[in-house]
Amino acid sequence: MSEISRRGALGAGAGIAAATALGASGTARASTEKPAKPTYVLPLAKSAPAVHDGGTLRGAHEKNFPIFAGQQGSVYLVHLDPGGVREPHWHPSAWELNYIISGKADWSILGTHEDGSYHNAVFSAGAGELVFAPQGFFHYFANSSNTDGLDVLVMFNTSSGEPNDDIGIVGTLNSLPREILAASFGVPVSAFAAVPKDLKPVVITRRR
Repeated sequence: MSEISRRGALGAGAGIAAATALGASGTARASTEKPAKPTYVLPLAKSAPAVHDGGTLRGAHEKNFPIFAGQQGSVYLVHLDPGGVREPHWHPSAWELNYIISGKADWSILGTHEDGSYHNAVFSAGAGELVFAPQGFFHYFANSSNTDGLDVLVMFNTSSGEPNDDIGIVGTLNSLPREILAASFGVPVSAFAAVPKDLKPVVITRRR
């Protein structure tokens, strides 16, 4: 290759590199790409909690963690203050797996079985233990301690946000006429006079 040809080839290569670095207007282009969102990561412990009288609730579900959409999964971080109670409830379309991070919890899980009877399991569980509540089983847990907090990581096989898949005992009772409740319990209607009639989710409360 002659010296003239060699210089021409080198010049063409430099021209291609320059064209790549320049925009259509011939000026250098600054990068405008934003860093990728943390699709697979949610700082759950740092997220804003739902504050209740008795504790707090932080959740990861399809509304605030889009990767959960269609995956049939959600996670909640429940903190119960001393005396705190997770309202008795059940989930019509999800089971619930609870990992106790710290503290001790008193549990009750009520379900039907093949013999046609109700089976009510009453027990306590501590840090490092798993508690499973089958789909549709009525259950609650409460902080066993009057001095220390309780932290529980709760996992569901639904992407829906709680309490969208949660039917609590307060809402259940208040959806029924007092005379129906009285007939079911075999007591006078006046026995329910002091029960508030608000039809709303409670989720977390405390012992009075």
